[in-house]
Amino acid sequence: MAFNDLLMQVGGVGRFQQIQVALVLLPVLLMASHNTLQNFTAAIPTHHCRPPANTSLSKDKGLEAWLPRSRSGQPESCLRFTSPQAGPPFPNGTEANSTGTTEPCTDGWIYDNSTFPSTIVTEWDLVCSQRALRQLAQSLYMVGVLLGAMLFGYLADRLGRRKVLILNYLQTAVSGTCAAFAPNFSTYCVFRLLSGMSMASIALNCMTLNMEWMPIHTRAHVGTLNGYVYSTGQFLLAGVAYAVPHWRHLQLLVSVPFFAFFIYSWFFIESARWYSSSGRLDLTLRALQRVARINGKREEGDKLSMEVLRASLQKELTTGKGRASAMELLRCPPLRHLFLCLSMVWFATSFAYYGLVMDLQGFGVSIYLIQVIFGAVDLPSKFVCFFVINFLGRRTAQMASLLLAGICILVNGVIPRDQIIVRTSLAVLGKGCLASSFNCIFLYTGELYPTVIRAVTALLPETLGQPLPDTVQDLESRKGKPSQQQQEQQKQMVPLQTSAQEKNGL
Repeated sequence: MAFNDLLMQVGGVGRFQQIQVALVLLPVLLMASHNTLQNFTAAIPTHHCRPPANTSLSKDKGLEAWLPRSRSGQPESCLRFTSPQAGPPFPNGTEANSTGTTEPCTDGWIYDNSTFPSTIVTEWDLVCSQRALRQLAQSLYMVGVLLGAMLFGYLADRLGRRKVLILNYLQTAVSGTCAAFAPNFSTYCVFRLLSGMSMASIALNCMTLNMEWMPIHTRAHVGTLNGYVYSTGQFLLAGVAYAVPHWRHLQLLVSVPFFAFFIYSWFFIESARWYSSSGRLDLTLRALQRVARINGKREEGDKLSMEVLRASLQKELTTGKGRASAMELLRCPPLRHLFLCLSMVWFATSFAYYGLVMDLQGFGVSIYLIQVIFGAVDLPSKFVCFFVINFLGRRTAQMASLLLAGICILVNGVIPRDQIIVRTSLAVLGKGCLASSFNCIFLYTGELYPTVIRAVTALLPETLGQPLPDTVQDLESRKGKPSQQQQEQQKQMVPLQTSAQEKNGL
């Protein structure tokens, strides 16, 4: 509780916290744009084979004569006849179709550009035998997310949250802009991977930096606000993608703002909690006094000194002298337990979430409409999650959101594919539950891991009302210890129990 008392002394939730939280959360608006950007930049328009260049038939008759039909009566996307078929078009896969020899689309494809004038699919022909390359681009982005979480998480614990965020904003701006001008698919994939690395770090360090500057009673509010900003970004993506359908322009539009984020991030104040956990008491004092001045608490800030900090943070300074490493996640039994549990929760939430949001074309409705619906369902979901987090605890919220999401996804798997409304409704409900799970796991991870390794369900401990652990020793001492709220409830119950015993003559 020592550091929380210092935060309250320099203003609690004052002008500094309000300004820095707002500026740190602003880039989160565009996180959804980058995470699910390929729903629009890699959309697959309706397409069919292009007839040979030397065909002399008229356009309509030429297309009909060269295109075999599927059983549904639609032109095949990946095959054409080796020679034009005379007569009327062959409907519904009749025998006449089977007599014509077919071949792959050796002269390329003709795309329906009415909805998507230009995507990476149409530009680099990522269809038919090359269709897997489209998934490869998104997979490489997610590989970047994994690498970025590990690399920049380590750097954030060593160099500080502010420095890493500054680097990440610049990396996102440069890699995203370069992706917009990529001359070929391979180059595009490289820059998308780099974007994934930086976006993962931005997500983790934005939450960490904000949480470490906020008092205990406001952490759930900050976590929920972070979730709502991300959800707002989903609405923003739908509107921007509709207004700017060309993939290069859209890629550029969601990347250039990070140059502005890079510039103003130099004015962020590094986490004083991280300074103290790193043994930099002089920088801790300087940061707290600067925050006190911004919050209009200059006198309170002047009362702070190196001696006061040493007395207040004696345990942190004593136990934090040794540099903790990522290996502590496996060496220390309490941390190992948390690491395994949190890893499973992160995997389950991420796997299911991106499995839903990265296949918007598969729902059979307007891709822009489903994007808006997926953003809208987050609003009530995260609102309910906020109350559950605050009144029933993090563990209950985490368990319930994952359980409901799993039920929705499993039931959806047995619904016939022609039941579009039912399948879409279940997917939307499941997505809302997974969004709540993300909201909770971001907050939960930051509260459970100590400061020195922070930037890395049913078995997880409750954190409602608990101070943030700064060291591995804090985590070990917390095990089995009731929360502050539970302690206060127990204290209130003692007089009542004593009074009842006196009345009964005990």
